[in-house]
This record gives sequence, structure tokens and C-alpha cells, in this order.
Amino acid sequence: MEQELVHCGKTKIEWARSWMPLLANLREEFIQDEPFSGNRIGISIHLEAKTACLAILLRDGGAQVFVTGSNPLSTQDDVAAALAEEAGISVHARHGVNEAEYFNHLREVLAGMPDLILDDGGDLVGLLHKEIEGEVIGGCEETTTGVNRLRVLARAGRLRFPMFAVNDAKMKYLFDNRYGTGQSVWDGIMRSTNLLVAGKTVLVAGYGWCGRGIAMRACGLGARVTVSEVDPVRAVEAVMDGFAVAPLAEAIGQADLLITSTGCSDVVTAEALKNAKDGLLLANAGHFDVEIDKHALAKLAASQRDVREGIREFTLKNGHRLYLLGEGRLVNLVLGDGHPVEIMDISFALQALTLRHIVENAPFSPTLYAVPPQIDRQVARMKLEALGVRIDTLTETQQSYLGLSSS
Repeated sequence: MEQELVHCGKTKIEWARSWMPLLANLREEFIQDEPFSGNRIGISIHLEAKTACLAILLRDGGAQVFVTGSNPLSTQDDVAAALAEEAGISVHARHGVNEAEYFNHLREVLAGMPDLILDDGGDLVGLLHKEIEGEVIGGCEETTTGVNRLRVLARAGRLRFPMFAVNDAKMKYLFDNRYGTGQSVWDGIMRSTNLLVAGKTVLVAGYGWCGRGIAMRACGLGARVTVSEVDPVRAVEAVMDGFAVAPLAEAIGQADLLITSTGCSDVVTAEALKNAKDGLLLANAGHFDVEIDKHALAKLAASQRDVREGIREFTLKNGHRLYLLGEGRLVNLVLGDGHPVEIMDISFALQALTLRHIVENAPFSPTLYAVPPQIDRQVARMKLEALGVRIDTLTETQQSYLGLSSS
């Protein structure tokens, strides 16, 4: 049984690797140069095939790698089993762990005394700051939620080592957050519900880059889209993009499907849930399961039951049935395979190059840094080359006109 699991995981990893040309190019460099020779890299990430490819790349670059999941339900056990077979990689993750087990896995990664960190959501860095001492050169953060947590630490002067906000790099949020989330969220919803999207009214909570992608894909699938926002600028953007905009507690009464993508807590409250129409599907695309108030939903329910894998029905006292997808966790990873492979090829190239930048340029002061723009441009050029696309270049006269250096 274990070998079947390993074989299945290896097949998934091989499939993902075959669609990741950026990582393939970096692998050639890393095997030759071994930029992480002598380094120990601690990773907390959604553990599936694409992230396994990243872990193997960093190992091929000379690092000893320690890996765990960043969500109790996003780890794929077959991939974890296959990755654990790789020399130089220690895996501490399992699908469906409880909260205590989840944090114990984080501690097991940190017991490897990593000097580089790759985090997704901020739990690994948060634990490092609370419980565990270690000499960390620096690290990267993948998500909006994680970067927000780092900003809080940095503003308070409590960030103990340098971290780079990979989420804020253009080649990350413009593509991963928008096109990756936009496609993978609908993949998770459609494969788990087997319901039609066309003709439905979809309410998207939050119009950041993830919300933009979700709304855009919903529109393309034939849905009527309403956006709820707290930021007036983003609300204007949503209007100009052709979407209705309304307060969530009002719009929920007409919605067939509500998707949260804010990165904030208590977005869908008890008061809002009381206004929901019968048959509302509730899904979350934010990192943590705090956007939909699951406790309020349970209290409002007269009864509840599982109706499909990953879907729980809550029948309210007024008779309305609400359906929570994936326990209110990341719907694209709990009920799907996460972002498309080619999208994560871009994001993970950014991660790998930023980690190399940290090693080559350390030491840094303990604060939050932007990814250097030259790394953004390098990844963009790599992607264009992989696509077989050529672009123009500025002449020396044009560079002089724009006040740019010709170097």
C-alpha cells in the first residue's frame, strides 16, 4: 500500500515537473553552482506535486530541506510519501491533521535548525518568533496573509530576521493571485459540486488580485457577479470592470454562491448568514478558515450533515439550506489541486531566486524587504523565453530620453 502511494506521488511530481520549464532551467544552474550548499531550508507550504518540485530544486541546489504543510487539509499524502523518498529532504506532513498535530509538524521542521525559511501564510515564522531559537539568515513569504503578518511584526520592531515579500512581486500577484486563484478556485468548486455556474449569481467578497481573478472567471463562465468591498478604490475598480457592488449583508440575499477572498476575519457573520437565500454555497479562497464564521453557522443551524465529499449542509431554523465547501478552508486546495502548474512555475522561480539572493547578499537587517526588481524581470524574461515570445528593446536614444541607464 505504501509503495502504491509513493508511486502515485512520483507520477504526480513527474507530471508537474514536465510543465515547469522555469524550474528546469534553474535546476541546471543550481546543480552546477550549488548556491545552497551547507544551508538548511525550512519550508511550510501547501504540500502537493508542484511544491514537491520546488523542494527538490532547492535540494538539487545543495540544501538540506525540511518540509511541512501550511494547511491541515491541503497536504496530498501520496506526494508527501514520494517526496520523503528523496535524499536530503525530510517531510513532516499528513492530510487531515488536527491543530495540535499541525503545529507539531511545524516544530519538527524547525528542529532541523533551518537557516533559510520559505513560508506560506506565516505560521512557520510565527512559531519561530514564539517558541524556538535559531540563527536564520532570511526567508520568503508566499501569500498576502503571510506578508500582512510580517508587516505587523516589522512595524512593531519584533521581526527577528529578514524576510522578503514574494507575494508583492509583480510576477507573483499579477499572475499567481489573479490567474492562478481565478482558475483554481472555480476548479475546486466545480469538481466538488458538479453544478452549473452559468446563470448563477456569484458574490465575491474582496476585490484584491485574488478577488479580481475569481470575479473575472465567474463572468467568463456565465455568472452574474456582485462584489463586496471595504476599500473605496477597489470598489470603484469593480464597478469600472462591469460588476455590481453592494454590502455583503445585502447582496447575500440574492447570491447563489459566495466566495471570500479578503485575507481578513469575520467577513461572513451571523447577521449576514441570516439573510442568505436557500441553497447558498459558501466557499473561501483566503489562506485561513476565518473569513466565514463557521461557529455562527453551526449555531444558526437546526441540523447539519455531509451531502457530498467536502460539502456540509447546514439547515437553518428558517428552513434555508446553506452549503459549506471544504470546511471553509482554501477551496482550491482542499477540493482541488491548487493553482495551475505553469502559474506555480513562475511563483516558485521567484522563491528560488530570492532565496539565492539572500544567501549571496547576506547579512540583511531584520525587516521586511521587497523582491529586487531585477529578479522580477529575470523571471519575466524566462517566462517569455519558455513561451517562445520575443519583445522589443529600447534603443540607447530611447533610454536616454527616458533617463534610464544603458547598462
